[in-house]
Amino acid sequence: MEKDYLAHVSRDGSREQSVREHLEGTARLAERFAQSFGKGDWGYCCGLLHDIGKYSFAFQERIRGRNDRKVDHATAGAQLCFQLGELYEALSYCIAGHHAGLPDYGSSADTGNSPSLMGRLRKKVEPYEGYREEIEVPALVSEPFDRETGPDFDFSFSSFIRMMYSCLVDADFLDTEAFMEDGKTLRDPGEKPEQLFRKLEEHIRDWLKNGDRDTINGRRTEILRHCLACGAMERGLFRLTVPTGGGKTIASLAFALRHAAENDMDRVIYVIPYTSIIEQNAGIFRKILGEKNVLENHCNVDYDGCDPKRAEELRPIQLAAENWDKPVVVTTNVQFFESLFSNRSSRCRKLHNIANSVIVFDEAQMLPNDYLRPCIAIMEELLDHYRTSIVLCTATQPALSGFFKKERKATELCPRTEEQFRFFERVTFRNIGTVSEKELACRLESMPCVLCIVNTRRRAQNLYQYLKGEGVFHLSTSMYPEHRRRVLERIRKRLEDGERCVLISTSLVEAGVDLDFGAVYRELAGADSIIQAAGRCNREGKRKKEESPVTVFRFEDGKPALGQRQPIDVTKALLASGVDIASREGIEKYFSGLYHIRGESLDKKKILADFRNCRYDFATAARDFRLIEEKTVTLLIPVEDEAKELLTQIQRCGCTKSGMRRAGRYCVSVDEREIKTLYGAGMAVPVSGEAKDFWALTEESRYTEEMGMNLEAVNGMGILW
Repeated sequence: MEKDYLAHVSRDGSREQSVREHLEGTARLAERFAQSFGKGDWGYCCGLLHDIGKYSFAFQERIRGRNDRKVDHATAGAQLCFQLGELYEALSYCIAGHHAGLPDYGSSADTGNSPSLMGRLRKKVEPYEGYREEIEVPALVSEPFDRETGPDFDFSFSSFIRMMYSCLVDADFLDTEAFMEDGKTLRDPGEKPEQLFRKLEEHIRDWLKNGDRDTINGRRTEILRHCLACGAMERGLFRLTVPTGGGKTIASLAFALRHAAENDMDRVIYVIPYTSIIEQNAGIFRKILGEKNVLENHCNVDYDGCDPKRAEELRPIQLAAENWDKPVVVTTNVQFFESLFSNRSSRCRKLHNIANSVIVFDEAQMLPNDYLRPCIAIMEELLDHYRTSIVLCTATQPALSGFFKKERKATELCPRTEEQFRFFERVTFRNIGTVSEKELACRLESMPCVLCIVNTRRRAQNLYQYLKGEGVFHLSTSMYPEHRRRVLERIRKRLEDGERCVLISTSLVEAGVDLDFGAVYRELAGADSIIQAAGRCNREGKRKKEESPVTVFRFEDGKPALGQRQPIDVTKALLASGVDIASREGIEKYFSGLYHIRGESLDKKKILADFRNCRYDFATAARDFRLIEEKTVTLLIPVEDEAKELLTQIQRCGCTKSGMRRAGRYCVSVDEREIKTLYGAGMAVPVSGEAKDFWALTEESRYTEEMGMNLEAVNGMGILW
């Protein structure tokens, strides 16, 4: 065998990277990443040992092109770490999974063919003793975490393993990328939080001169000023309980940027439930802080498929989407929490960049109830062991204090909260009980400016059919995102011009969408949803609250949709007992009652039980932790030119990550039964055999500019075979 052991060869064969160079480069990067939470020694050790299997004769023969036999080079380092003793065993998971994903622990019965950790430890690997010539096993000098700070050792240890895994896989990717691209990767981490804070200060300088507490803008300034002052506090758990219209977006950013600058933190991460709010907030942040400093990361954003003329300009933000290496990240609940419970390298790369960050949960009432206990558990880990601060930001603060440790108290960032809520009261609530669709339509048709929110897409379409005409609009997820964006622009224009505007919508407009109607009708739902809907009425406080009604109603034939029964039951009970659900006390009672009813189902997949007795089932937890579990498929609507081009491209070349992201702007979710009906009638076809849940509509008449996908027509068709 040649003297040098090779890890990589450049694409053109002109350059070589030795195994030692790759291990040391990865180790230094992983050390730097892990140092953000004080565990640089663990990062260095993990990086230095992860590819020692490449010292085998078989791997060296393969990389030199002398055979094409696949060689497992990841198992060797895992086996070595397990042999080194208890302290090193945690790294076995990371190294075994740095290509295939973090494994389940398995059992003593697993053979070498099993993908579990126990199976990998029993697997026969190619001799790799050559590593001893060049690599010395580093010492681990620190404990993984302070065992006194957490109530659940196993969950804390499993979280530490996943965080170390993130450090390793990102370091491995980056070192390999740097070699393959000869250092020309165009990565740009953006400016430091202290620089961004100065930009924000300049943006709000004139606002801070307003000391008038008798106007809406004056109250917004008071809240903003208080958040700025609180930014100097030490890390911890915070709440920003601001009434709708109180300016929480800029106030939370002001707190987060100053807090990051004062505490030497690396970034601010906004976690938001709806992509519509993300797009709105990210646009505000980019305008203030500069495009290169803000990463918008969700399924509707496609940096890979950007305009070719801007490809080089947007390359840094595209690369940052892989590991969140930007000072401000705006993402979804789904992306954030599913990544924290994932076992795949592509999703876990970013986790170490969550450490030492300010994390703002915007619309915190939307934390997923089905997984609330594991979500709170991982938030506690981030607070206790990974140098983060967390802000729960909403007008309807959930009752979470009982889920956090007793000694952990949240600091409120909104000054004089009770008084602010009284000042920002801009609507009058009324409950009219049960109505029919026709009766409701009669109420709405004479109104000049009204928003009506119902609980299902089909109900929204039915009600729209009663009312359709000039100035009447429909919005729901039966319309693809690009279509909804255009309709929202038309609605905003009519509202600004004072023209008649009647909007029939599902809940997608009730949180964070900047609309201002004269009246709102809301079908009975959870109290938080009703209050969020009320935030679309008299938003700027230009009318008296007595002139701005929010009407709660029920349909006489209404049956709660999946997941809505318990919130509706709790709200109904509160209304029957005379509780003011819009008050802070009413909201507290609502969430307390809801969580009490949910009980054990707040961890419905028993995610926390996957990490017990030092046996951690990472793959199982990742499979089970799914915030969106509806049995739906994705239906591409090829009515616009770009959608048609994307369909042709996917059919010819197959599904790519970039293509699927771009196509998402022209897709709707359809129930599995509905897609069978469409397929049987020859109105939809599978787009590609590679994606079983990806279909295309072939009958354009089933999709209309008014309502999107005509669900009533789909429901009324028979299945033709």
